[in-house]
Amino acid sequence: MFSSNDRINRAFKKAKKLPLNEASKYVLFSDCHRGDNSFADDFARNRKIYHFALSQYLQKDFTYIELGDGDELWENKFVNIFNANKDVYLLLQKFHLKNKLHFIWGNHDMNYRKPKNVRKNLSYYYDTIDGKEKELLPNASFSEAIRLTQDDGKSIFLLHGHQADWFNYTFWKFSRFLVKILWRPLQIHGIKDPTSPAQNFKELIKVERRLENWVKANNNQMIVTGHTHRPRFPSCEELPHFNDGSCVHPRCITGLEIENNEITLIKWHLVTNDNGTMQITRTVLEGPEKIAEYL
Repeated sequence: MFSSNDRINRAFKKAKKLPLNEASKYVLFSDCHRGDNSFADDFARNRKIYHFALSQYLQKDFTYIELGDGDELWENKFVNIFNANKDVYLLLQKFHLKNKLHFIWGNHDMNYRKPKNVRKNLSYYYDTIDGKEKELLPNASFSEAIRLTQDDGKSIFLLHGHQADWFNYTFWKFSRFLVKILWRPLQIHGIKDPTSPAQNFKELIKVERRLENWVKANNNQMIVTGHTHRPRFPSCEELPHFNDGSCVHPRCITGLEIENNEITLIKWHLVTNDNGTMQITRTVLEGPEKIAEYL
């Protein structure tokens, strides 16, 4: 059985490479867990925030990279996910048409390791308005990992992070079974899934420690992960292990922006103005910091 180090090493070596330079503009989100708008759909409450945020990045010509667990395939059939989030997928389509959309698969959308599953879910959709099948995201790009690479070879390593979580990687099908059959029905009663590091603090710490051990063993390679749902933005003196958080926080979504050779941790959330109107706004949580300080 492969160790977490072996799994991360393999992902690093096989990672797809994208350019990283002064002109690069990337936004990183993960752990959307797009669901079917049912009681167990944690994404539903943030869908409007997420859609608005992505539309702003599209206007500003960013490339969108999703770091895994975009679709909640453990709990739902994709057709139900699509019907609940059609506006989101049509927005993703606009990034795709500009060649500015890249997906990394996580444990909850591990089915996307197989291109046939990507084609089945994402190539076409049935438009109920005119009763026709239309293109959605043909040839959508899914990878286990991505490296944003400078001309000098230095890079930012992007992956979901479940490679450091043996139960949710090696035994992901069993974990999926537990979530679908056991924990999803109990979620309505407020019982959280203990197999998820996002819900189990001890597991979260273990996963982060394994990732940081890999960073130490690989010449302090800068890494960005998701999976744990806990945002991380280290100082320049700390290990360069970043986490973009998630899109299922109770009141906001968090992510990372890369622009002008800088990295910034941001959140998008609702605020209430003095006149009683509500507004979606972007707030900087950490940074911006020069990427060169971490490479």
